[in-house]
Amino acid sequence: MTYDLRRVKTRGLITRIEGTHRYRVTDHGLDTAKFLTCVQDRVLCCGLAELATTTTDSGPLRAAATAYRQAIQTLTSAA
Repeated sequence: MTYDLRRVKTRGLITRIEGTHRYRVTDHGLDTAKFLTCVQDRVLCCGLAELATTTTDSGPLRAAATAYRQAIQTLTSAA
């Protein structure tokens, strides 16, 4: 069993089919996959698109990214 399969199996996302070298996705694994797909499609893509635009509108994500960059700059300049 590979490291990745062992990690996925430990989290209960797949189960081994007895007598074979095959695995089956559990209900929890399918729900997790659907959730992560929705996060990717609805949050990450839209959020990254918002950060990539050059508009002057400051949305909540852009404000958080600016605050994060400023905090990192403050920490690194003090070191």
